[in-house]
Parts: sequence; C-alpha cells; structure tokens
Amino acid sequence: MPDPNVLVSGETLIDFLPERPGPLSDVPSFARRPGGAPANVAVALARLEETPWFWTRLAEDPFGHFLAETLNERGVPDRFVERDPAAQTTLAFVTHDETGDREFSFYRDGTADTRLEPGGVPDEALDAVEWVYVGGVMLATEPGRTATVDLAERARQRDCEVVFDPNARPELWPDGGFDDAVAELLDVATVVKATPEDLAMAGFETEEPERLAAAVADRGPHTVLLTLGGTGAYAHAEAEAPWGAGAASHRGYDVTVRDTTGAGDAFTAGALAAFAAEDDRSDVSLSDVLAFANAVAARTTTEEGAMAALPDRDAATRLRDS
Repeated sequence: MPDPNVLVSGETLIDFLPERPGPLSDVPSFARRPGGAPANVAVALARLEETPWFWTRLAEDPFGHFLAETLNERGVPDRFVERDPAAQTTLAFVTHDETGDREFSFYRDGTADTRLEPGGVPDEALDAVEWVYVGGVMLATEPGRTATVDLAERARQRDCEVVFDPNARPELWPDGGFDDAVAELLDVATVVKATPEDLAMAGFETEEPERLAAAVADRGPHTVLLTLGGTGAYAHAEAEAPWGAGAASHRGYDVTVRDTTGAGDAFTAGALAAFAAEDDRSDVSLSDVLAFANAVAARTTTEEGAMAALPDRDAATRLRDS
C-alpha cells in the first residue's frame, strides 16, 4: 500500500450514546462507542480506501487501550498515534432529541488528547502528503491548541491543502474565545468545512449559504463547504482554488435517520476522499465532491454510532448513484 496522501490530526475519545432520547438526567443507560471528530474522519477515510496518517494521543487507561485497538482494527496506521501514561481518556456523553440532534457533556480536563505537543509530526512527513485536516475541538485547550496551529502553519508552508472543521462545541468554551480561535485557523486553512451553527458561534452573522460561504472565504480560505442538515450542502470556491472559482449545491439523499452522531465527520471524510482521488487538483468537480460527501454522510445516519456506521466506498457509491 502506498504511503498516505492525507494527514488527520486531533482528538480520539469515548462517546457514550443514550439508550433513548431525552435530557442527560433522564437517560438510564449509555452505550460506549469510539469517537472524536478527527478519529471519525481518519477511520472513515480508511473505509473509503484513502487511508490517512493520524496524529492523536491516547491514554494508557482501559479506554485508551480500547481506542488503540479500534484504530488498528479499522486500518488506521499507528505511526503518529502517541500514548500517554500520565493522563486519562476524554469522555463525551451524548444526548439526542426526537429528531436525532445531539448535545454533549464532556469530561476533558487534562486528558490525553489535549496533551499533543508541537512537532509531533516532522516536516518530512508533511512534505510527503498533500492534505492535512485539523478540527476545532483541539483549539479549546493547551498545549493541543498550539500543536494544532503549528501543524497547520507548517503544512501550509509546504503547499498542503489545510482542511479545517471548526466543530463548535459550546460546552468546551464556557469563557468564550471560540471566535478568536477560529479566526486564527482561517488565516491558515485553505478549505473550510462547517455548519451555519459553527460559523454563528464564530461570529458570522448570516445563515444564507451563498453569503455565508463568501464571508468565510473573505477571511482567507479559497474553498468553503457548508453542510446544511436535511437540505444538503453548498460549496463555494474562489479563483485561487486549484479547481478554480465556482459554486455548487447538492440536496442530499432521502434516508431513514437513526443517529446523526458523526455525520458531519463522514461528510468531511467523503469530501477529502473525493478531493484526494484526483491526481491533478484542477480536475476536481465541486458538484462531484458534494454528491459523494453527502452520500457518505447520509449512509452514516442510518445506523447508531459514529465509527460503527461509517460506510465503505461501495456503499457510498451505491447511494450516490441510486
């Protein structure tokens, strides 16, 4: 197998999914699932035959062992999977309403994923990839924030496409500062994948997709992908994008939704896989990227759990072509 062309960076954690919809205080039991947006993206890419490097930090506690085994079983290389004997694993308790939308309660004080240090991925590794993904959860705590920004800056200096998902989680920003953290990454990122809710928390004032995407692009990235829930997705690219200026939209697919956990990560992985599949970036079609990314995301929502529900390339392609 050739060396990966994509590097994913960020948290790996445990999601506890509820037995039934309702407030956290009313849920009697939870099911343990591996999670974390970057971990979901890394596993999804492996499922889509675009296996990435994954830079993350796992505890040496029982949950950390479980996560290490999970990444290994799902085909994610361990070259940049660090282990931390002095920290525990982040836990995230997820609650659902009747429509499948989620809220999170995090236990993430000094946990292993927050303790990534700058320089964990050497420059020569960045020279060998073309795509680097970073997410917003890592920006909530030091030293992970500095490590993430350092990685993104060095990747950009090496002409990598830097993909950023703000992934707003208000529970992680009780004192504010999310807008400043996002602004710092927008100065570096070339591609942003976000929801209107993410961007509202980052200080963007419009929800209208065309205007919102253009406003994000004005801050630096050449391409913006917006996921719009049940109404699909929208893409906007500036003239400096390798695939040229343009816009596209895709309404999504009609599926029976059981759980939206990880759907945005699945979309990101689908978009990354579609982008990376083209040897010449100028051949990228934004319409094709959205169609495939939406198929991956839609298929993920039909089962419970983030990683457990991720489709392979054949399943996503069948839905896209149906």
